[in-house]
Amino acid sequence: MTAVKQGDVVWTPHNSSRDCSRIGKYLQWLEAERGLSFPGYQELWEWSVTDLEQFWATIWDYFDVISSTPYDTVLSERTMPGARWFPGARINYAEHVLRGAARAAGDEPVMLARSQTRGPVDLTAQEIAEQVARARVGLQRLGVGLGDRVAAYLPNVPEAIIAFLACASLGAVWSSCPPEFGAQAAVDRLAQIQPKVLFVVDGYRYGEKEIDRLPAVQEIRDHLPSLEATVFLPYLQADQRPSGVTTWTEFMSEDGPLSFDRVPFDHPLYVLFSSGTTGLPKPIVHGHGGILLEHLKSHSFHQELGPGDTMFFFTTTGWMVWNWIVSALAAESRIVLFDGDPVSPDLGELWRVAGETRTTLYGGSAAFFTACRAADVRPRELADISTIRTVVSSGAPLPAECYQWIYDAVGTDVYLQSPSGGTDVCGAFVGGTVLLPVRAGEIACRCLGAKVQAFDSAGHSVVGEQGELVVTEPMPSMPVQLWNDPGGRRLRSEYYKDFPGVWRHGDWITLTEHGSAMINGRSDATLNRGGVRLGTSEFYAVVENLPEIQDSLVVHLEDASGGMGNLLLFVVLAPGALLDDSLQLRIAAQLRQALSPRHVPDAVHVIDEVPRTLTGKKLEVPVKRILTGTPVAVAASKGALQNPGSLAVFEDLAAARLRGTSEPTLEQQTAAAAV
Repeated sequence: MTAVKQGDVVWTPHNSSRDCSRIGKYLQWLEAERGLSFPGYQELWEWSVTDLEQFWATIWDYFDVISSTPYDTVLSERTMPGARWFPGARINYAEHVLRGAARAAGDEPVMLARSQTRGPVDLTAQEIAEQVARARVGLQRLGVGLGDRVAAYLPNVPEAIIAFLACASLGAVWSSCPPEFGAQAAVDRLAQIQPKVLFVVDGYRYGEKEIDRLPAVQEIRDHLPSLEATVFLPYLQADQRPSGVTTWTEFMSEDGPLSFDRVPFDHPLYVLFSSGTTGLPKPIVHGHGGILLEHLKSHSFHQELGPGDTMFFFTTTGWMVWNWIVSALAAESRIVLFDGDPVSPDLGELWRVAGETRTTLYGGSAAFFTACRAADVRPRELADISTIRTVVSSGAPLPAECYQWIYDAVGTDVYLQSPSGGTDVCGAFVGGTVLLPVRAGEIACRCLGAKVQAFDSAGHSVVGEQGELVVTEPMPSMPVQLWNDPGGRRLRSEYYKDFPGVWRHGDWITLTEHGSAMINGRSDATLNRGGVRLGTSEFYAVVENLPEIQDSLVVHLEDASGGMGNLLLFVVLAPGALLDDSLQLRIAAQLRQALSPRHVPDAVHVIDEVPRTLTGKKLEVPVKRILTGTPVAVAASKGALQNPGSLAVFEDLAAARLRGTSEPTLEQQTAAAAV
């Protein structure tokens, strides 16, 4: 395949896309049922963010939302914060998930679970419904009712989804952490919501390693005084049982009718937590109705999921993608769960699972796809992945060269999209649609119902230049509240303090003339050298295109006197590569040509690995704080990181800077890399 560059068209819509796609069917329904006709996606988007009430009413009607009482109006207050959606309605999220699951695959399995700890588990919709009914009875027996909190320290296994749906059926509030979280990271989150019941496992297998979590489980229980019961799933060792627990088998022992307590549209469904790399994670409360409508819209019209489809997206129970996957059942799609090391025995593991499960939508992190490309993995030579129609990359911007790799190594006609959103809305602001072409390094469109704009520092909307990602009209999936935030003061401070009445997300975004978008990195990690602002993702796109560099992290340490400050680049070298004069000169030349002379780093350091959150995001801001003297324990919560040991090198460098010790010379760095 010919090398592509930023903005090159790498996929074009089929002639039948409008007639045969799920979003096309919606367009046909709008014309037949509402008398609304739109020539293309851009016009449809404009309507969806202008006539908010009618747009979201059509989503309600199109997906036949079940409510025991009619809603009074679609949107009672068109303000942010404070928008109230569908007041008067009473619904239940779990009811729609199980209805969709029943329609998805008939008597065939609708949930396919693969694990490195135990054998495959496949469940039909009927089996899921029966287990949810039993779990509902089990929760009631433990005293769980409307508004009570239920927490989980569980991997991505069917039992987690069963427990969650049972919790939702009662109007109780769910939250989960994966067992790879340390005890402190779990307590930092769960203690904020005071759960009544906790689901736990004894451990898990990660590749060839057995990970015992019983000590962490005990520590978590000891630090949650609100707990009245612990439900224990023996996952790693069948003969282990901590004291004072109810086993999963005991919990599920009693049958009962499957019923759903219908609650107000904005009744809390679950609490998701921000990454928590600095300070306590934000407890973000999402409601039954907002999540249901957002996910039905997203899965059906942006991911093109429905009957006959199978969604496989690698995640843990600590990433919003897990919650998003559950909703694929509501969209009448099958789902695949995976628990274990995604790169064991090699980078082909998840691709082989996709082939075996006949996956149609395959999702992963940008870091995973970048690693596959760097290792020259050829998925379609490893497994029969011919059923894959859609590839979704998330967690960070996907570089243009990865677009080329996917079309070359995965499938020449797959639909590739790299949506961007976040835990804050448990969805995407910008994403894809099969009605528009795919351009390398770009996100095809702003999502339906999301009035995304780029604001300059004065709050003016800009196109064709980098600005703050803002949302200027309310969305149903915006947080109902932050937990324990009476009066909403913290909510306003987190999202609305910079532009009153407008949601500021914290990302740099560039909107193009043809409607696509590019996420340029976190606005709080901006590289501002001599007045030239640059998002970090643009920097990484240049540096990581060099074959000698596997990964990188860049930090700008500003000069308090207004000077240029120090721009520090940290690189993970490819096997056998050295940071010699030649590579250093090429790094400088590429950055000077692609970005600006001001963005040539003052120093380049070799590191073993880039520190990342458990969801794969680079820790630019915490590293910057460490380098400017903040203690590691204050700058970053190690329990929220994939690789907490990776921070030591920055701590050492900070200590050297404080002592006034010279930074390592190029020769010293090269020698260290060689060792």
